[in-house]
Amino acid sequence: MSGRVLANVTGVALGGRVLLVEGPPGAGKSSLALALIDRGAVLVGDDAVTVSARDRRLLASPPPNTAGLIEIRNVGIVEMPVAQGPVALVIVLDSAAPRFPMEVATREIEGCAVPVLPFAPGDAAQALRAERALAVYGLPLPKPDEKA
Repeated sequence: MSGRVLANVTGVALGGRVLLVEGPPGAGKSSLALALIDRGAVLVGDDAVTVSARDRRLLASPPPNTAGLIEIRNVGIVEMPVAQGPVALVIVLDSAAPRFPMEVATREIEGCAVPVLPFAPGDAAQALRAERALAVYGLPLPKPDEKA
């Protein structure tokens, strides 16, 4: 899949939908991805994800230069299986994220509106919170009769 590579974004596929995690270097994107992978997610890309629009949906796939690689702090670069799929939610790691989101913004990426949620980084329940955020705020999977 050709498209634009987003930097400082890590993506995982969870239940057929892609969750993008955005933040500056060292914010904990890879750590959250690793925790979600431990819970059954599959890596899309670490610190870079390729996105493209198709049939009014934003699709994410592994980046060309680092597909299948994730940096695990204090371990190194590790190979993992990868997936691709429709982007359902972007969470932005931000220590100033509000405790209760009063509304969820959207952002246009490649002409597609995607929900964006500020997300506090670094606590032990981060992967559980990310899964719940995807369930509550993420875009649904396409229906079988829709084009993906």
